Amino acid sequence: MRDEALDVDLVPKAIDNSQVVREVDPRSSRDLWLLLLLAAALVGGLVLYAWPSMEIRQTTRAREQMSKERERLLEENRKLRLEKAALENLHRVETIARRDLGLVTPAPEKLVVVEKPKEVPPGARLAGGPEHGVGGRN
Repeated sequence: MRDEALDVDLVPKAIDNSQVVREVDPRSSRDLWLLLLLAAALVGGLVLYAWPSMEIRQTTRAREQMSKERERLLEENRKLRLEKAALENLHRVETIARRDLGLVTPAPEKLVVVEKPKEVPPGARLAGGPEHGVGGRN
């Protein structure tokens, strides 16, 4: 009996699905939007958490760089002040003038003293000016 049950011929049945209309499940679209919103919230949270930390690191790096630059400038300023003091040393200037340039102190009768004129107070007039006919047009 068992042999008879196995002798059954299986004939494939043609199935036509052209008339089947596939409906979109509204829950799948809603779930997709919910998943995207959750992912965006997580990414936004990570960005908001990491951003201040990055700003602090950047500020610290800039502060260290400026501190090094300040130290370098202070050292350069100190060296320049020392060099200026050495160059302004009158004994050194006199030695260079005598030795390298061959300059000597002039005789007292050849000295010419130039004095700076005193300032005239505002509103004062000088005697002998153009309005008195001296040195000017009449």
